[in-house]
Amino acid sequence: MAVEIKEVQNKRELKAFVRFPFMLYKDSKYWIPPLIHNEMEVLNSEKNPDFEYCEAKYWLAYKDDQLVGRIAGIYNKKYIEKWKNKYASFSRFDFIDDEEVSKALFDRVEAWAKSKGMEGIHGPLGFTTFDHQAILIEGFDEMPTSASVYNYEYYPVHLDRLGCKKEVDYIEFKINVPKEIPEKAVRIANIVLKREKLKLIKSKSKRKLFSYAKQLFHVINEAYKPLFYFIELNDKQMNRFIKKYTSLVKAKYILLVVDEKNKVIAFQITMPSLSKAFQKAQGKLFPFGFIHFLKSARNPNVLDLYLIGILPEYQSKGVNAIFMTDLTQTAIDNNILYGESNSELEENVKVQSIWKYYDSIQHKRKRIYLKML
Repeated sequence: MAVEIKEVQNKRELKAFVRFPFMLYKDSKYWIPPLIHNEMEVLNSEKNPDFEYCEAKYWLAYKDDQLVGRIAGIYNKKYIEKWKNKYASFSRFDFIDDEEVSKALFDRVEAWAKSKGMEGIHGPLGFTTFDHQAILIEGFDEMPTSASVYNYEYYPVHLDRLGCKKEVDYIEFKINVPKEIPEKAVRIANIVLKREKLKLIKSKSKRKLFSYAKQLFHVINEAYKPLFYFIELNDKQMNRFIKKYTSLVKAKYILLVVDEKNKVIAFQITMPSLSKAFQKAQGKLFPFGFIHFLKSARNPNVLDLYLIGILPEYQSKGVNAIFMTDLTQTAIDNNILYGESNSELEENVKVQSIWKYYDSIQHKRKRIYLKML
């Protein structure tokens, strides 16, 4: 029977779109389920401020009357204006191992992109850099961080056969926690703090740390500006992310660096690994899902190095040493075994240079694909 592609038209179909991966990955040890409520909000044009400059379409694939795949198309006006590429994005591309299904879905999103006057389509990419993106191409037997993605090994095979080529790669590292910090590293961190007249801010109070939240996002806007696909965040987007992550982070793993005027010039957000908590919650915080998050955050033995940002004028002044010595000591004090980096652009050597001082291994690779139309 031929594959039928149906555009999502209502809330019931959108819920089927969101829930399809739960069925596809029900036997996977590595897939991390999103929170269903969060996904429904992200894909809702009335609730997600990204739709102020984005348009999106969602499609479902059926074969023999069974739901067998999904794909989204995103038209990001700000991306096109900033990067001067007439590319649409495909997103949330999930499918059974059937080339007829993946081709039918991709043909539909290609046709839609052409109707928007686009010259190419790339992805998987979301509405922002902090949304779902990339396809895993190495590390299929590794647990992803809760902010990363997992997919079956057949995904990149299908993308290759659809005529998609590499646009950029992201890599991820596993970093083992040392038994002690070298005195030289501590000395360098102290020299940087004194020389640049900076101060490290730590607190057990989320409220105090989140009073700096807007400044933190302004650092993101400046530090990430030249990075692939990044679009500066506006106030509405900042508020959404602050609300989303307030309950997940732990204050003792958040580090800020401020200058003489108490202006944030750099930050590092690290989180207890919540991957297994997400798996156990199965997309729902209530009635009992939140308990798994509380347990995971209480006594973790793995940390996710979620996000780091340093203003451009401070990026070559040793600020990384301040973060890494303090975070490493916190990890030692809390019996952490290792940390997992989140995705880093393959060419981002500034970030990757940090890991050479640790017992680390690059163990995952993800890819953004591009197909010219």
